[in-house]
Amino acid sequence: MNNNRRRSSLSSEACKYVPPWSSPYIIGIAGLSGSGKTTVAQQIIKAINTPWTVLLSMDNFYKPLNKEMSESAFKNEYDFDHPDALDWDSVFNCLKNLKEGNRTEIPVYSFSKHDRTDKILNIYGANVVILEGIYTLWDQKLLDFMDCKIFVDTDIDICYSRRLLRDIVQRGRDLPGVIKQWDSFVKPNAISYVLPTMNNADIIIPRGSDNSIAINILIEHIKKQLIIKSKQHLSYLNNLGKSLKPIPWNNIYLLPFTNQLKVIKTIILNKSTSNDNFVFYFDRLANLLITEALDHVTYKNGLQFNNKKSIKTPINYELDLIKTIFQDRPITGVCMIRGGDIFSRALRRNIPAARIGKLLIQTDSLTGEPQLHTEKLPNPYHKRINEFEDQNEGEVDDENKDNLIRSNVLLFDAQMISGVAIIMAIKVLLDNGWLEEDIIVVCYAATEKSIKRVTNAFNVKIVVGCLSLGMACQTVAIEEENEQQVQNLQNINSNSNSNSNSNSNSNSNILKNTINGDTGDNDTDWWMCNRFIDERYYGTV
Repeated sequence: MNNNRRRSSLSSEACKYVPPWSSPYIIGIAGLSGSGKTTVAQQIIKAINTPWTVLLSMDNFYKPLNKEMSESAFKNEYDFDHPDALDWDSVFNCLKNLKEGNRTEIPVYSFSKHDRTDKILNIYGANVVILEGIYTLWDQKLLDFMDCKIFVDTDIDICYSRRLLRDIVQRGRDLPGVIKQWDSFVKPNAISYVLPTMNNADIIIPRGSDNSIAINILIEHIKKQLIIKSKQHLSYLNNLGKSLKPIPWNNIYLLPFTNQLKVIKTIILNKSTSNDNFVFYFDRLANLLITEALDHVTYKNGLQFNNKKSIKTPINYELDLIKTIFQDRPITGVCMIRGGDIFSRALRRNIPAARIGKLLIQTDSLTGEPQLHTEKLPNPYHKRINEFEDQNEGEVDDENKDNLIRSNVLLFDAQMISGVAIIMAIKVLLDNGWLEEDIIVVCYAATEKSIKRVTNAFNVKIVVGCLSLGMACQTVAIEEENEQQVQNLQNINSNSNSNSNSNSNSNSNILKNTINGDTGDNDTDWWMCNRFIDERYYGTV
């Protein structure tokens, strides 16, 4: 009984993946105006040395002013230091989106114009969020999001002198106006509203940024919390390889191990192969992998694009639309830097109009944790093509969803060794609007561990040129025991995708040939456990 309970618990936990930005560590820093909140925040950012740290200032969330309010603001007669001056709904929504790992837009406020600017800060993938402002610890809804609440306690006279210097030098205000605003609004509100929020703080820093001992203790505490979160993330990834859930082999497509592929593999694995030959033959291999991947996207009959039964080409050739099929949806290629970049040339040859995105995900050399450094992705939605015309590459109007269609996305990487980078990349694609059914992972070499992790985390298709031997043995056993079930799945696939029918029917035979030693590789082979393809391709070895 206990074994069954433990097994079910392991299976449920193993299939769960939570990226670090889905539960960022949120720090709130409050204090009087001029107390040194921003300085303390900058010292924390410098000490933890994490590029995925976002510093949010509540100064950007002031309410837009109407004409009368704006005139009062320029006369220094508008109270910016009262809690009602802030747009609390906007602050809450932004912090909520960051806490849930969603993309967030942050407004930018201009103190010289007393209004929000047209500039918008787009934030995604933050592991640490620091929110600083005089009323950071005011609203209970914001306090519920915070993991660490800090109050910077500085003498009010020191705050006054700092405020004078900052507003005159940095914000372009005049001395009489700053003094008038301090006496009328800043000091009374600080005593009435800001100082009582000290009771909501977990940590109080006396003397503000001058208290280096308190700040160092705080930094060490934050570092320990981040280490705990890093270990939790790694445990999620490790559990993905321990799931008892069977691998969906009908979603894995292996290139037929033809004589051509045997020769290319021999040349690629030969360490004495010149760089020119390596690039030439891998480009041929990339063409084969992309062609295989295109067999598993959806297609439509030409009549579904146009009511005409035929069209005449510029060379006076009449194309019969009844017998012609076209891709149902556009194609987007996403390359993992830099292993996936080697597919770019082949992608342009096969699909010249494809949009291309970039993802840079690197594994920390000390912890083994994948880290998202860069994401440059196109809009997943394209304008629906009703006629045979060039697709508009301009901005897509998201409001009119009826005229938009979501693209298929090919996610490229040369090798999958641990699979953690691909898992994070798929999560990024899902966060940006694609669905699992839209994603096809394309790579040359994949280990058993990586395939198991990816398929346990997401239901995506995988096109691969080289599998490990242990993977092939398991595949053959499953295929022989469930041949009828696999055939039924292939029949279902053939009804929805006629072009992939012959490929799906032959997939079982291709995988069975692997056990004969034709394509068998081990996870411990040097070409399966070392990233060498991109290094050879770009000549960096």
